[in-house]
Amino acid sequence: MASPITKTEMRFASALTTSTSLPEACQALVDQVESQMEGLDLHLVLTFVSPHFRTVAADLADSLRHRLSPELLIGCTAEGVISRDKEIERSAAITLVAAHLPGVQMSPFALQAASWDDFLADQVSLMNVVGAPPNTKLIMLLADPYTTPMDTVLAAFNHSYPGVPMVGGMASGSARPGGNALFFNQRLLNNGAVGVAFAGAFDVDVVVSQGCRPIGEPVSITSVKENMILSLDYDPPLIRLREIVSDLSEQDRQLLENGLYIGRVINDEEDELGRGDFLIRGVMGIDQQSGALVVGDYFENDEVVQFHLRDASTAKEDLEMMLTPQQFYGPPSGGFLFSCNGRGTRLYDHPNGDISTIQRVIGDVSLAGFFCAGEIGPVGGKNFLHGQTASLALFRPAGEWTD
Repeated sequence: MASPITKTEMRFASALTTSTSLPEACQALVDQVESQMEGLDLHLVLTFVSPHFRTVAADLADSLRHRLSPELLIGCTAEGVISRDKEIERSAAITLVAAHLPGVQMSPFALQAASWDDFLADQVSLMNVVGAPPNTKLIMLLADPYTTPMDTVLAAFNHSYPGVPMVGGMASGSARPGGNALFFNQRLLNNGAVGVAFAGAFDVDVVVSQGCRPIGEPVSITSVKENMILSLDYDPPLIRLREIVSDLSEQDRQLLENGLYIGRVINDEEDELGRGDFLIRGVMGIDQQSGALVVGDYFENDEVVQFHLRDASTAKEDLEMMLTPQQFYGPPSGGFLFSCNGRGTRLYDHPNGDISTIQRVIGDVSLAGFFCAGEIGPVGGKNFLHGQTASLALFRPAGEWTD
């Protein structure tokens, strides 16, 4: 028989419903949470809802707040949602994770699009609005992609809160401006970003799986103009790429049909480079005449880069590798998962691709997440906006890491 839980024990509960009836959906979510939490007060409810519920999002939030009485309700609309053991894509669904977090200080904040100039130009203004204490261990951010200059926002957070990992993602519930919804307690926003800073009595481990593997050798950018790489080691990039392709196996050559990626080295002082040492960006195009590469980011001269491949097998292998260290510690209490909307069945040939790997490697963990239009996660000590990535935050009580 399991030991009874106490009010001093960190506890997470996850819930999922695919009902299209709002009353039935809310009842199902509440029943699942109450059966797992056994009367504990809820400090946080993090919820993600498919676009099918956009028109009733305010009613949904009101019902969850009334029935569950969390200190903080936060979330957003999403193309697909992720629960403890299922990924629901392009179908009606609501998922949430509820948490009892004794000794954890939460500092929620909302950043409205009309005030970006103020927040991003003045560090004091940003820090006053965010309100994260000096001992902050994690910041979670959910943002509307149409009104949030996320690269600039993350640069501001990296400057204001150096070394603090961030997770989260861009809402993916709508393909038009104003169509997404951000939940923030009693408020329902359609622009900007919402988030929460966590501090206090907990440990957190952030896992970022970019799902790629390097090919060829690292090279230096010797000429670049904005997002166009003109030369690598003084040769046109296409020449370097052809040399690499000539040494690939037939199977790897076929993977190039899924896309080519380039990784920029985060810490060029590393003696040996491997997965986790690169920030992955997509190759958007190749100029056959000049041999230049058009890439999905702005690069600088003298940066060290390396070409990468991605496929379902590599993505699964990379996620397993990034999760393996978790097996040396006690099981996490719960977590949040942010996966790219290019993953799921768009990447794998079966459903539940990422969540099945997570649960198999680290055991049964209560979590919730969604398929994002861009994922937030740290690489090399700085936070970036990613694509095709899975970003996972795992919570444990402070001091309960065990060998």
